[in-house]
Amino acid sequence: MPGPHGFACTTTAAGTVFITHHDRPAATLNGSRAARFLEEVTSGDPQLVMARWTGNYRHGNERAARDHPRNRR
Repeated sequence: MPGPHGFACTTTAAGTVFITHHDRPAATLNGSRAARFLEEVTSGDPQLVMARWTGNYRHGNERAARDHPRNRR
């Protein structure tokens, strides 16, 4: 299953982080949240980190997918 894609982030000189998804604004982080985000994005998969921070990570269908006959063990 492919991971999240289409995320990008830019940082201003003031320390504000803007996260976009397919060129649309998704989140703005300031202060300590921006610092924590920048630490996490450099240590892991940037696309996955940005998806989690914007809330575009889980869509509610995970339980249905787990119960699908193809995915049962």
